[in-house]
Amino acid sequence: MPQTYADAGVRIDEGDRFVRLIKRPVRTTFNKRVLGDIGGFGGLFDARFKGLKNPVLVSSVDGVGTKLRVAQLAGRHDTIGQDLVNHCVNDILTVGAQPLFFLDYFATGQLKAETAAEVVRGFVRACKENGCALIGGETAEMPGFYQGSDYDLAGTIVGVAEKKRLITGKKIRKGDVMIGLPSTGLHTNGYSLARSVLLKRYDVSHFVDDLGKTVGEALLEVHRSYLRPVNRLLAKFNIHGLSHITGGGIEGNTNRILPKGVRLKVDWNAWERPVIFRLIQRLGEIPEDDARRAFNLGIGMIVIVSRKNVDKILRYLRKRGEPTMVIGEIVGGRQP
Repeated sequence: MPQTYADAGVRIDEGDRFVRLIKRPVRTTFNKRVLGDIGGFGGLFDARFKGLKNPVLVSSVDGVGTKLRVAQLAGRHDTIGQDLVNHCVNDILTVGAQPLFFLDYFATGQLKAETAAEVVRGFVRACKENGCALIGGETAEMPGFYQGSDYDLAGTIVGVAEKKRLITGKKIRKGDVMIGLPSTGLHTNGYSLARSVLLKRYDVSHFVDDLGKTVGEALLEVHRSYLRPVNRLLAKFNIHGLSHITGGGIEGNTNRILPKGVRLKVDWNAWERPVIFRLIQRLGEIPEDDARRAFNLGIGMIVIVSRKNVDKILRYLRKRGEPTMVIGEIVGGRQP
């Protein structure tokens, strides 16, 4: 008996319908440097960088981990794309790069055009907020590999920086100070542990008084972009190092940028942890060391600066509505 591609679970017509749904919103992220259109085999971007003497392309690729499961349980798919774009923007921002364009990969067992279009609308929203173009993507329907309409995401970002202005961490010295910029929740890390604790006790629609919202709403808080406040700092101050706090926590990520001969000294009591972290740690009886490795604990980006500039930077950021705090310093000695 003849068997079609649709009989095997791949519906090309649904894929075509998905493309029709996203064409208009995706085009709203385009600028004069985007030379192609949706549907080509490759995205085209003008690589002339006016004002940069020695431009360096900076790229990163990432996913959002098992936060996807929370989105799927809650039936909310319009913010998970924002999480992914903002995460990638923050990663390349740590070397001082400005985002140029973004590409996504969406894989599912059974494509639902409306769900996929919701995800893409999140990409679009974040790309516009961060000033980058969504110039391409791949949608893969893979029955038998993913279950039902479960989906997975990955994203790639490309940005540019002036070579002599790259922030490599080489300027970090003993006595420098760590300034923390607050997170908006878990961001995109620690969700396997968070789900293991919270979703054994609560449904995603359960309202928790301490949180002031449902469990799903708390876990789906959008991973914020630090592009705007960090750009302000880069334009005005000498920044020695930037650390995006993702998997591995404050110490695991910030150790990646330290030169030899120095180490971190974090003051873990310098800020009040958001309720979501305290709730997870209390209900799960999570050891402190595990919590520090799994979560950002309320700090999403760390700026390392000379001690002499700390007060000026704190005043500058707070005047612009950015709550900040000193969370530690750089001291002599080897990293543990």
